[in-house]
Amino acid sequence: MTAPKSLSRTAPSAVSATTIVSSLLTVQTRGAGFTDLTAEVAKFVRDAGAREGAVMLFIRHTSASLTIQENADPTVLADLTTALNRLAPENAGWRHDTEGPDDMPAHIKTMLTATSLQVPVLQGALALGTWQAIYLVEHRARPHRREVVLQFIGSVD
Repeated sequence: MTAPKSLSRTAPSAVSATTIVSSLLTVQTRGAGFTDLTAEVAKFVRDAGAREGAVMLFIRHTSASLTIQENADPTVLADLTTALNRLAPENAGWRHDTEGPDDMPAHIKTMLTATSLQVPVLQGALALGTWQAIYLVEHRARPHRREVVLQFIGSVD
């Protein structure tokens, strides 16, 4: 069987992943919503001297999450917020409400999204698509101080 002509890929490249660079990013959120981390992650990759490999992000919380989403039209983020609120509304009779009525819905929203991401680094840059950005998603109504572990694994200059 032959491969379809609509597919193509570049030749494989190989590097020795002999370097691990780590940093802790602290983010002060304004309350529920999306905070764009793309520029800060790109700066971390540059500061690490990264060439080829992957950058991993891990959020150290259970009521906030990470996602890669569109960065061109802000209504996408508004619609995603609406969708998450429909999936985990505050007034659904949750038993866990120790920190307020938005606490359990925030845990559910985190479970539905991600606490870690991995983004390839090619030729020293994040290999994101044209309209992609990396976001921290705050699921709580009030502002919080969030910590995101950044780690690059790969080859450096």
